[in-house]
Amino acid sequence: MTVMLRSTNRAAPHATFREALLRGQAPDRGLYVPVEIPRLPPESWKNLRGAPYAEVARAVVMPFVAGFISEDELARMLAEAYDFPVPIEDVRPGRCVLRLDRGPTLSFKDFAARLMARLMARALEDGRRLRVLAATSGDTGGAVASAFLGVPGIEVVVLFPLAEVSARQRLQMTTLGGNVAAVAVEGKFDDCQRMVKQAFADDDLRDLALTSANSINFGRLVPQAVYYAYACLAIAARHPGAEAVFSVPCGNFGNLCGGVIARRMGLPIKAFVAGTNANDEFPRFLATGAYAKIEPSRTCISSAMNVGHPSNLARLVDFYGGWLDHAGALREPPDLEALRRDVQSVSVDDDATRGAMRAAYRDHGVVLDPHGAVAWHALDVLRPRGGGGEIQVVIATAHPAKFPEEVQAAIGAPVPAPETLAALERRREEFALLPPSYAELKKLLRAEAAHGARR
Repeated sequence: MTVMLRSTNRAAPHATFREALLRGQAPDRGLYVPVEIPRLPPESWKNLRGAPYAEVARAVVMPFVAGFISEDELARMLAEAYDFPVPIEDVRPGRCVLRLDRGPTLSFKDFAARLMARLMARALEDGRRLRVLAATSGDTGGAVASAFLGVPGIEVVVLFPLAEVSARQRLQMTTLGGNVAAVAVEGKFDDCQRMVKQAFADDDLRDLALTSANSINFGRLVPQAVYYAYACLAIAARHPGAEAVFSVPCGNFGNLCGGVIARRMGLPIKAFVAGTNANDEFPRFLATGAYAKIEPSRTCISSAMNVGHPSNLARLVDFYGGWLDHAGALREPPDLEALRRDVQSVSVDDDATRGAMRAAYRDHGVVLDPHGAVAWHALDVLRPRGGGGEIQVVIATAHPAKFPEEVQAAIGAPVPAPETLAALERRREEFALLPPSYAELKKLLRAEAAHGARR
């Protein structure tokens, strides 16, 4: 059975996975979600306990791409995309760290970007060209640039807030060249995201065949459901009968939405903890039922989470029966009782983030980056006792060496840079600089299209 997708704004026609992958945002400016999330029988999950990552990925992804890609094709893509380790480090009884920071760009965004690049290339076998437009608060840009570098028929334009990414994150976007154009915006991530969404909604740019590699694109969420499944099944193999509680550092909330999809596919996930930084619109919404975006977003050391109006809250609200439109207006409330039962949330300020990095290293020898530290501290605040058969999983989303100054200051020890990062510092940077103006972005996109046509 083909999984069909609908828009959170409820005014666009249903789409197949391939159509949603190529469009990114729905025509009514909503985000695509499944009409029905496929649920695998318990026996299927049981047979995958302890299975390799690519094998788990095939079980999760195949129901969504059926009719577009054969199972054998998908298996080949997955073997190529996931050729790096996915460690689960036991820290203490009842708590572990899921290390999603060991891929090519040392970020959890590698898991989605590498599969998306292969899926998009397959979707373009009819000779079409595509322009991937992405906004990043840090790690998306590097992962997307790396994954799509050299992919025939696809040009990439990545927008990032000049003052809010680390030097090493910036270098991952600005030193590649080829079919990747990096654009620094003299503003905040919210400006980048706003400009990207305007471009997708601009009829005057239809001829550019724009799509997104942000979590705006549903093609990002399916691969992100996989690592929840992988961790759950690994935990089930080690601790029969245990249920996982995932602590997720949240910025644009795509990561958490991937977890919700995994849970609804039948995985034994007990609950989620959503840790935010000072951009606390979600914890306040969960507490009060009233949604108010933060403008401008607040700048914190967990920079990839500096998002004042997370796009994927529209999906999360939709999953629980509500309607949050693209402008941030709550048209219909979700089932807050169910949402609060499944998700707890807390805001973690910079001092607490630094304290969590220090404590994790001092007490357990665990080195976390600021984002993983938010997830660690959120668990300490909301579920300090654990127990009851739950295994707490801290999601580590970025390598600590991407934030060397903050991490070293917190733990009092150097953080060696993997060679993939160190090598970037010897390469030449190239990027455009724009004010936070959609008119300027539109001009740049036209110029990039002309340049790409000559390449």
